[in-house]
Amino acid sequence: QNALRRSLSSGEKPTTAPPPRPPPRAAKTTIGASGPHVANDATTGRGPISWPALGLAAVVSASAVGYYQVERERRMEEAMGKVVSTGKPAIGGEWTLVDMNGNLVTNKSFEGRWTLLYFGFGRCPDICPSEMVKVGKVMDTMKEKYPELVKKVQPIFVSVDPARDSIKALREYGKDFHPSYIYLTGTPEQVQKMAKKYRVYVSKAEETEDGDYLVDHSIVMYFHDDKGDLADCFTQSMRPSDVIEKIVDRMTFVPTI
Repeated sequence: QNALRRSLSSGEKPTTAPPPRPPPRAAKTTIGASGPHVANDATTGRGPISWPALGLAAVVSASAVGYYQVERERRMEEAMGKVVSTGKPAIGGEWTLVDMNGNLVTNKSFEGRWTLLYFGFGRCPDICPSEMVKVGKVMDTMKEKYPELVKKVQPIFVSVDPARDSIKALREYGKDFHPSYIYLTGTPEQVQKMAKKYRVYVSKAEETEDGDYLVDHSIVMYFHDDKGDLADCFTQSMRPSDVIEKIVDRMTFVPTI
């Protein structure tokens, strides 16, 4: 006060201290089990991952898987073509199974005919029926366009589930598909031996509570010439028209000397 009086008496203007700055605004927090966390507000940036980014990643992943499967089948077909053209492939061989009349049949039983061999099982819910129908379309189309060639082609279905695919079961199963099919089964040992020679993957899935189960297996058709040698193979991705084109090409091929 004395200083203030002296300054007033001397005519000097009193000096005042600047107003105090307001305290910094604290961020809102939430309390959780692990302690306080700073909550996002309007000034907080978005996180590094958004829903559109996740969706794009899913689409890219699915495309990559689809491309891998197609590329794998394409390489398999190319490899088979190279093996067939350069020599006798190490696929197939001698085998013995049982037909729907209970008779033993072997690979030599079909010499003189071109065979279209497919491994499957009677209780397959979707893939096997689809491939069987495909073969039926191949046979019907060839009957119209290549009647002389189709007479030499014999479709064969080999069961990889002999425990359930009895002769009676396969007879019933065959009623739903092309009449030209021949159905073969056998003992588990006979089927296993043949599958191994054709490098067919077969794996029984876990049984359900009622004892039912599926069988995972390779999805390939094996086309043999009239001498019983493997001429080509057809994968699941091929259309009936693609199969027909290859069959006709193999059956009409004339080697040059």
